[in-house]
Amino acid sequence: MEVIPAIDLRGGRCVRLYQGDYNRETVFSDDPLEVARRWVKSGARRLHVIDLDGARSGEQSNAEAAYRIADEAGVPVQLGGGIRSIESARQAIERGIDRVLMGTAAVENPDLLRELVGELGAERVVVTVDARDGKVALNGWTQTSEVEAEQLIRDMRGVGVSRYLYTDISRDGTLSGPNFDALHGLTAIPDVKIIAAGGISSVEHLLRLSEIGVESAVVGTAIYTGDIDLGQAVTALGAA
Repeated sequence: MEVIPAIDLRGGRCVRLYQGDYNRETVFSDDPLEVARRWVKSGARRLHVIDLDGARSGEQSNAEAAYRIADEAGVPVQLGGGIRSIESARQAIERGIDRVLMGTAAVENPDLLRELVGELGAERVVVTVDARDGKVALNGWTQTSEVEAEQLIRDMRGVGVSRYLYTDISRDGTLSGPNFDALHGLTAIPDVKIIAAGGISSVEHLLRLSEIGVESAVVGTAIYTGDIDLGQAVTALGAA
């Protein structure tokens, strides 16, 4: 299983939010590229970059910072936040992004996802499933839909999407542990690859995620606070 460090961008800085709350922000660095290089040096083979401003507004605000990371960090980058059109997804790929993440667009316009997968290929597209009490949240987690998280994944399989990033919002940034029950149910859905996020705070959490069949895990707060040593986590998962 792959460990993917998260780099959340807001106002050009590297930050973390508590449970997705834009009013509960911790700034970890004014230099996201330096942070990216640090995680790569520690063993990261992929980076997870989110434009928080873009996620809330629908318009990418930190794209250039993300593209610079993709150009200079030396590993593949997956990018989300404000990518809600064919044009913005295509531009990201053209600028060196390896995978684009789409959440709000997946719920509001599944035909767009079908077209995107057809143009870019399934390996380039990840649907983000951000759940609050089992329901999918939209627009930077500021709104909650009536769509069930598991049902969204089953529906998106029909448009050709194979990889999903699942985040339990109530656990994100809390270090309280992943929602193992929900993730176990999602990994049982045929022909899908699940990326886990939210609440991961120990190597033991990562090993358990690997055991239940999660493809990779996005880790944010825990590696910034030191609760998880990224290099040790990569080594432990490699040994497992």
